[in-house]
Amino acid sequence: MTTQPPPHPDHIFDRELITESLDRLANSYHPRTQPVPESPALMLPESLPEAGIGDGAALDTLAPVVLDASAQLHHPGYFAHMDPPTPAITWAASLWQVATNQNLLHPDAAPAARSLTERVVNWLAPSFGMSGGHFVPGSTIANLTALWAARQLKQVTRIAASDKSHLSIRKSAEILGLEYIALPTNSRHEVDISTLTQLDRTALVLTAGTVATGTIDPLIWPDETAWVHVDAAWTGPLRLTDRFASCLAGIEAADSVGFSAHKWLYQPKGSALVLFRNAKTAHDALSYGGGYLATPNIGLLGSTPAAAVPLAAMLLSWGRTGLVERIESDMGKADQLADLIKSDPRFLLWGPNQTGVVVWRPLNAEPSVVRSRLQNGWVSLTEVDGQTWFRSVAANPSADPSYLFDQVSAAL
Repeated sequence: MTTQPPPHPDHIFDRELITESLDRLANSYHPRTQPVPESPALMLPESLPEAGIGDGAALDTLAPVVLDASAQLHHPGYFAHMDPPTPAITWAASLWQVATNQNLLHPDAAPAARSLTERVVNWLAPSFGMSGGHFVPGSTIANLTALWAARQLKQVTRIAASDKSHLSIRKSAEILGLEYIALPTNSRHEVDISTLTQLDRTALVLTAGTVATGTIDPLIWPDETAWVHVDAAWTGPLRLTDRFASCLAGIEAADSVGFSAHKWLYQPKGSALVLFRNAKTAHDALSYGGGYLATPNIGLLGSTPAAAVPLAAMLLSWGRTGLVERIESDMGKADQLADLIKSDPRFLLWGPNQTGVVVWRPLNAEPSVVRSRLQNGWVSLTEVDGQTWFRSVAANPSADPSYLFDQVSAAL
């Protein structure tokens, strides 16, 4: 009997190296004075190194950049972007994902990961009234894929969306060779589709959570509209909750939906879904074969990582109830911050919290100047109707609204 040969040294499990990397992560994880530090000088060679320095030295070199100079999304004063800190269960599962390096393109390169991915899609799709879909790296690709399906299935020649829609909608129109129509919005940033014509040739994109203010377009449209896509990159997970699912009432009648798991499902970057009301028809229209493929390649991507692994681990760990508790807690924190702003005459609140996005500004100071003085806190900046505002997004379960508000007040 032939003896099985040993693996290459690079592929032997190195517990000491993994432990060293975890120790470095643990040491860097304590909240700093500045959640977002200034970018340090990049202490890396200008050109590709000819000789290697070894695993430990490589970690030594990268740690100041990757760990010490990272934005601390889990900091109690970080109430800023639609980028959540990831829970520890996703770190562990992501290590498995990277170590096994499954490729969903080929059944024999991902014999179980393909089924696992399909199962996770089937867990989530019914909350949106969709029959299925697939993972993509982000909502930009979700939007492009959905509008590609609209062109293939309904022969649309135009894409219409709010003038506050994500830039990926205009990108999609250009890539697909379709006319782009920017529709006007009201003072609340909701789209007005009353002037839209030629609906039978139009893919209408409705935004469920604009980037700047979190506004949800009314999810209603004329029956003759050829295709309706809802870009729910930020707000999609609200459909899984008990208290806030109705914010997206009407989404179940859309032809397609996209949302980012790496936003309000607390996943690592590169995790989103595009869902279809008739997934089989859409997937058939977006499928390609090849002599080297055992099964059709669906959608834009070829080789595809098993991004569902950390999401499956988190959903199994928390269950829907645990996920909902965190999302609803985030919404409560947004309400708490909005109440603090409204009660202080030094600040102005743009509008009520609808989707965990709080837009506010000091009355007598420039927001960018105040932010530059912040210690132990961080907010993002956005432009609304030609004016700069703070934007605080409730994506961090560790955020403390009172703590952040105190930091901003001290920086006035």
